[in-house]
Amino acid sequence: MDEAEEPLRIPITDVFDLHSVPPRDVKAVVEAYLEEAHRLGFKALRIIHGRGIGVQREIVRAVLARTPFVLSYGDAPPEAGGWGATVVTLR
Repeated sequence: MDEAEEPLRIPITDVFDLHSVPPRDVKAVVEAYLEEAHRLGFKALRIIHGRGIGVQREIVRAVLARTPFVLSYGDAPPEAGGWGATVVTLR
């Protein structure tokens, strides 16, 4: 049995760092994270995507833009990552 077949269980907190997520999985992982964070009752989240050239940031924000329970999102304050992280407010 291939260990890669087992889903990785990640504890859900209000901060999610995407640095360990392969780029091809970012969209699906962010969608799943948002669903679970919403189900658990979180209202404020911070998704760390890094600065780079902005590819992960665009993927994250595309998911946020079409998620019905997301009230707002934007760059984190400088002390929390600035444009390398997105802060999210959920309904």
